[in-house]
Amino acid sequence: MQRRKLGKSGLEVSAVGLGCMGMSKVYGPAPDRKEMIALLRNAVDRGVTFFDTALIYGPFENEELVGEALAPVRRRVVIASKFGIKIDPNGQQAQDSRPDQIRQSAEGSLKRLRVEAIDLYYQHRVDPNVPIEEVAGTVKDLIREGKVKHFGLSEAGVQTIRRAHVVQPVTAVQSEYSLWWRRPEEELLPTLEELGIGFVPFSPLGKGFLTGRIDENTPFDSSDFRNIVPRFAPEARKANLALVELLRRIADRKKATPAQIALGWLLAQKQWIVPIPGTTKLERLDENIGAAAVELSSADLSEIDSAASSITIQGARYPEHLEKRTGL
Repeated sequence: MQRRKLGKSGLEVSAVGLGCMGMSKVYGPAPDRKEMIALLRNAVDRGVTFFDTALIYGPFENEELVGEALAPVRRRVVIASKFGIKIDPNGQQAQDSRPDQIRQSAEGSLKRLRVEAIDLYYQHRVDPNVPIEEVAGTVKDLIREGKVKHFGLSEAGVQTIRRAHVVQPVTAVQSEYSLWWRRPEEELLPTLEELGIGFVPFSPLGKGFLTGRIDENTPFDSSDFRNIVPRFAPEARKANLALVELLRRIADRKKATPAQIALGWLLAQKQWIVPIPGTTKLERLDENIGAAAVELSSADLSEIDSAASSITIQGARYPEHLEKRTGL
């Protein structure tokens, strides 16, 4: 597995990481825990060193799973987690990045992950009620205390990133980015390049759509998050298959899969981009890892960009109440 550095921080990780959220519900019933532990350890054996989780996944269950699975190989891996979202008394998610809440979250994550320090600690979503300078200052203190190694932001806007970076250098920003969500190219990527910050795209396969295994008739479990995503409405899926067909055409020529082309395209954008596709299946893990070996020429990339520019993606990427929590 190739390795990459996240910006100027010096934090080195595998070129393709592993998003662990789907191992704890979200896309239907949670998979078998023992199988997920085996999958995580298989990922390490295959060269993956970068694992992404969060307090809210489960909640709590995902950090416990990752902690148990990776404890025997702790020195070989980089574990990223997140703070800033909690469960309120009604069972709903609520943003809370007050300094005392960050500290409480960190202590809980350290125990669940079975680590002495969290390698990369992201603010999960910007809290409009807490100045980002306070957030960055609190994480700076945690770094000074040896409980956190690197600071990250998730789905933050460029002005927030700049303000945070002044207080505590930001190692990485995590946001959605793929061939069917390219808004980061407008402001975010140029800002990260200027500041020397790495970029970690989540949902790099469009929540599974860009793999080519989903069409307008694909059923989802009643608990699957995609049921409330406008982009996954049947009529939107049918229209968006045009992008999958583009990926399939390139993949056939490269003796690859649509998923590998989608990930290869991301890797080709910048050397400091590290996607974190998620999976619960060993064969999909191997497929995603294989994307790092796919070589896309400048002509291939131009062809993809040209064809993709003529395709209008249908449907919002989030329901309105969740979209409001991004890009502050």
